[in-house]
Amino acid sequence: MRLGIRYLFLFIFLGCVSVIGYALYLQLVKHLLPCPLCVVQRVAYWLMGLIALLAFFHNSHATGRRVYSGLIAVFAIAGAVVALRHAWLVRYPEAFECGISPEEKFLNALPIAKWWPSMFEANGDCADSTWKLMSLTIPDWSVIFFLTFGSLAAYVFFVRHSRR
Repeated sequence: MRLGIRYLFLFIFLGCVSVIGYALYLQLVKHLLPCPLCVVQRVAYWLMGLIALLAFFHNSHATGRRVYSGLIAVFAIAGAVVALRHAWLVRYPEAFECGISPEEKFLNALPIAKWWPSMFEANGDCADSTWKLMSLTIPDWSVIFFLTFGSLAAYVFFVRHSRR
């Protein structure tokens, strides 16, 4: 695998770590509680990041590279769909009740929420839009990051491997 392609996996991993780290900062320092949709997006970032890290260390050739980048792209698409739904709920909060919902009960009952509650326990309101940067909310930025990482994964998937 070319050195540049390998480091794209590292970039995706570091990007996912940064997004998750900032989410924890917002939660623990700024006291913004994650909602069920936030937790699902965190899971998608975790899966993308771990796959990217594995791909970076595995340093596989074309077939392995395509498997890793394909998985990252699938989780990026899934995360983007959830983030788009979340962004829509922020703009139209009356369309859906996301307080104590079946999704929240389900997510909080999972073993991973009990193992690491500060990361995977859902306690917030999906329609909360108190945090903004350049007039974009958290789910808006999440869509941008999912699409960026998914595009990089698609690039890795389709780039031709040159033998040297």
